[in-house]
Amino acid sequence: MEKTTKQKGDKGELIAIKYLKSKDFEIIDTNFKFGRFGEVDIIAQKDGFTYFFEVKYRENEAFGLPEDSITKAKLKKFRKTIEFYVLQNNLDFEKIFFEVITILKGKTSYKLKHYKNLEI
Repeated sequence: MEKTTKQKGDKGELIAIKYLKSKDFEIIDTNFKFGRFGEVDIIAQKDGFTYFFEVKYRENEAFGLPEDSITKAKLKKFRKTIEFYVLQNNLDFEKIFFEVITILKGKTSYKLKHYKNLEI
């Protein structure tokens, strides 16, 4: 049976969480939603900083690479969602980072890329 988009996304997020934990990140929240503005896949903390992660997972390159699906419109929604979370939780805007993790399934393993400290 074909996996749903949500099932594929969940799988990608689980792989990303495992990766982040191996890098000593503490997972604070997952799938944080802010109304119609969007969702942040993973919120984590490390060394006094808060990180907001977007995870893009693809099982093949039929529709391009995972990073190809990150558009300016999506970045705008991420920014609004992150701003809401930061204000709601009284966080310091100077101590937050937006990062992207892309995962492409291979025949026997996954190719993971971690794009750090991105501007949105």
